[in-house]
Amino acid sequence: MSQAKPSGTGPRQLALDLLQGVWEEQMLLAEMEQHPHFAESPPEIRARAGRLARTTLRLAGRADAAMKPFLQRIPRPGIKALLRLAIVEILAEGEAPHGVVNAAVTIAKREQPKAAPMVNAVLRRVAETGQESWDKGQPQRLPNWLRGRLGGTYGNARVARMEAAFEATPPVDLTPKGDASQLPEGDPLPTGSRRLGRAGQISTLPGFETGDWWVQDAAAALPARLLAAKPGERVLDLCAAPGGKTLQLAAAGAEVTALDISETRLERLTENLTRTGLAANVVAADALEWQPEAPFDAILLDAPCSATGTIRRHPDLPFAKDADSIKPLFALQEQLFDRAVEMLAPGGRLVFCTCSLLPEEGEKQLERALERHPELQLDEAAVTALPGLEPGWVAGPGAIRTTPEMWPERGGLDGFFIAALRKA
Repeated sequence: MSQAKPSGTGPRQLALDLLQGVWEEQMLLAEMEQHPHFAESPPEIRARAGRLARTTLRLAGRADAAMKPFLQRIPRPGIKALLRLAIVEILAEGEAPHGVVNAAVTIAKREQPKAAPMVNAVLRRVAETGQESWDKGQPQRLPNWLRGRLGGTYGNARVARMEAAFEATPPVDLTPKGDASQLPEGDPLPTGSRRLGRAGQISTLPGFETGDWWVQDAAAALPARLLAAKPGERVLDLCAAPGGKTLQLAAAGAEVTALDISETRLERLTENLTRTGLAANVVAADALEWQPEAPFDAILLDAPCSATGTIRRHPDLPFAKDADSIKPLFALQEQLFDRAVEMLAPGGRLVFCTCSLLPEEGEKQLERALERHPELQLDEAAVTALPGLEPGWVAGPGAIRTTPEMWPERGGLDGFFIAALRKA
């Protein structure tokens, strides 16, 4: 997105711009979608471009396998991205090859004119005979900086299953405000969430306007359920935005303080509180400096992290981040953990979680925190009492680890590390 594009950009060109931003400039899709070039396009153009870009990021490995037999040399990055995009449209989306090829050639003539004949030839061959290579292709591999770390933790075979899980567009999970019967029809999950097949436009589903539910991955709903807030308790949601956990805590009847450093992200939280008719004290402040009036009965700390557990929803993350960019987060998580312990009343409950697959942001953070804070004890009973808990999720006393290849028969779930603790 570093260069201005002509007005009236169509969804394919816009999707290509997004892909180049991720693969060539290590930019996040969420950042680029705020760029005027994207934000000023019509909503239907933005929606299709975003979906095309995410699908291409998920299926790039298969697209590479489909084009490889017809390439004499590796194309330049921009043309490679264009070929991947077009092949995904033809072989995954089922678009008419003639229209896709013509559109791709038009874009190639504008971007790199000399490559247009090659684009035309490769895409026509792929449309004719590329399905077999596509079907035999391997899922998109994670970048080496991440794949090596995960392989050392989980083993390469399990990482390969994660990569296969990342190929699929994830389902939509809903958390009910109260009575689950008010949720749209779908698959009731044992943990209390409702999973939809094809959700379509979220705001048009029954119960949205009346605030009966909110969108939240089934794994992301576990930390607040583990905290088990009680009516009247003073509860702090630390690093609260975008607010799904705040809504859960407020729906339980707790007196919730939702703290986050980002005023922009808190706007969405406030909107959801209004829509659902729930209440919380929303505070925009730095958690490392903010001082509460009194200690809290319970604290939920969803610490900022690499978000590697959410790659199936955000397939740009592995390519827009690297090992150096996530290292500062480890120290921040440690500081926030210590701050949460300070703000917790004696006898209070603390749930620490990250949506990360890396042990540096989960298991190792917990291990070091227990060394620093002898007053903390793991709450094994809280984990045991969690509804719908799968035995394979238990990561030791008081701890849960979910990974994306779990629940394959249901459509997977996000990767989380979650620990329940009590302060003596």
